Amino acid sequence: MVQRISATRAFARTAPHVVPVLDRAVHRLTRGKVLLSARMLPGLVLTVPGARTGRPRTTPLACMPEGKVEGAWILVGSNFGRTGHPAWTANLLARPDEAVVNWRGRDIPVRATLLEGEERARVWEAALVFWPPYAAYQRRLEREIRLFRLERR
Repeated sequence: MVQRISATRAFARTAPHVVPVLDRAVHRLTRGKVLLSARMLPGLVLTVPGARTGRPRTTPLACMPEGKVEGAWILVGSNFGRTGHPAWTANLLARPDEAVVNWRGRDIPVRATLLEGEERARVWEAALVFWPPYAAYQRRLEREIRLFRLERR
C-alpha cells in the first residue's frame, strides 16, 4: 500500500514539503539516531556544499545500501517524480569529493559518482526491484533520473 501511495502525483506534490522537514527535525532531536522515512526505506542524511554558495546543504534521503560492507550507497535523484532534478544532485555534481553522509548516527566522508551508461542501467534495474515506485516517477518525467554511487573516502 505504501508503494502505491508513494507512486501517486498527490504524494509527489505533498511529500517534498513534509517528509524532509519531519526527517530533519527527528534526526536532530535524536542526535542522528533516527530518520523517520527510514521506516519505509533505508535512509541517510547527505551534507554537501552548495554548488553556487559553497554553504553546507543537508538533505535527508532514501538510499539503497550497496554491497555487504557498509560504505557504499546508491542515491536516486527522483525528486518524488517532479520535473526538475533535486538540488542535492547539482551539489554532488559540483563537489563530488566534499560530501558527508550521516548513516545510523555516524558521519562518513564520501565520494560521489554519477552513474551513466551500462552501469547506470544495471543499477537502475536493481533500484526498481528495491523500490518499484521509481518506475512511475520515471514515466512521468522527460528527464532521466540521476543515480549516484557514494563510496567512503
